[in-house]
Amino acid sequence: MHVAHLSLTDFRSYASVELGLEPGVTAFVGPNGQGKTNLVEALGYVATHSSHRVATDAPLVRQGASRAIVRCAVHRDDRRALVELEINPGKANRARLNRSPVRPRDVIGLLRTVLFAPEDLALVKGDPSERRRFLDDLLVARAPRFAGVRADYERVLKQRGALLRTAAQARRGSRSARRIESDSGFASAGAGDVTATLEVWDAHLARHGAELLRARLELVEALRPLVAGAYAALAPTSAPATLAYRSTLSTGGDDAEDEVAGERGSSDAQTLSTDLGKTLEERMRERLLEVRAAELERGVTLVGPHRDDLVLGLGDLPARGYASHGESWSFALALRLAAYDLLRADGGDPVLILDDVFAELDNQRRRRLAEIVAPAEQVLITAAVPDDVPSELAGARFDVVEGSVTRVR
Repeated sequence: MHVAHLSLTDFRSYASVELGLEPGVTAFVGPNGQGKTNLVEALGYVATHSSHRVATDAPLVRQGASRAIVRCAVHRDDRRALVELEINPGKANRARLNRSPVRPRDVIGLLRTVLFAPEDLALVKGDPSERRRFLDDLLVARAPRFAGVRADYERVLKQRGALLRTAAQARRGSRSARRIESDSGFASAGAGDVTATLEVWDAHLARHGAELLRARLELVEALRPLVAGAYAALAPTSAPATLAYRSTLSTGGDDAEDEVAGERGSSDAQTLSTDLGKTLEERMRERLLEVRAAELERGVTLVGPHRDDLVLGLGDLPARGYASHGESWSFALALRLAAYDLLRADGGDPVLILDDVFAELDNQRRRRLAEIVAPAEQVLITAAVPDDVPSELAGARFDVVEGSVTRVR
């Protein structure tokens, strides 16, 4: 797979740009703040419908414009697809495939990318949400139907959360108000209604959450040896890299809130279902019932994939808090390289994007990374200066200066 052409209209800093691309290595070189990352961010957006830099679409539209358009021609085997996304902040985005209107989610998976950027250091040092997003984005890249599973889970989670917040606010209401209700002979209409409604939402949340959780567990099993191998190649003298999945469905503590928060609990997938003789859906409904009192008190959903974590380790120690800066970079790179290997094993090389990566690596890690990625069908690199691009990755080059992108011949 490779991108043959990229066209941007009012995307980030670009009023308009047209780029012809080729298989092999392409480097975008120029000082910081000139628009290099905007180019590869656009391709990442086509692949995932999200940005690795911002949480909303508004910053993607050039100042003064009402919308942005990203078009790319994707070649895969003997097939060619022209994908177009129209980004409309605050409104529904639009998509075209080979110039025919389609739903945006129908073009997910036509371009597959693996993008490594400085922000990926948060995979190791940041909050669990970063690692959950890594897993879910990879799930969608491998099987686009999980975009729907993910959206369904988040929709139910939002609805259930709104109900819990309303219930919590009612519980925090003044005791005098409740006494007035009692003295007047009116029973509180909320308690029974909330319980009955929660049971409905519990069923929906468990169904969608179990499907997402099962896929994540299988993904972690597939990633584990690939991450270990990639990390060993990048940092051969370091302790081995390990992965474990920490689920809020695990038991093992008397304090429900600590356990739900993920401070303890087994990462072994078998303890979540097989050893308990329950399906993941049954186990999730059971756990929701166990923590219902705490949820009603706090007004939040305490159990589910949205509170799980991918635990990264170096030997017997957690990477977060113990890994050095170089080890953290290597671990983050190993996660992305493992994702690349997994997608390639599914069929067809994804486009590999390295955004300002080499400036953060010492010479030894630069060489190792260059050797690993050189065989990829298409590698796109951004760098501040030409010397940041290893000689092993010599190829096409574009200079990016003040929003102008020029091919160097």
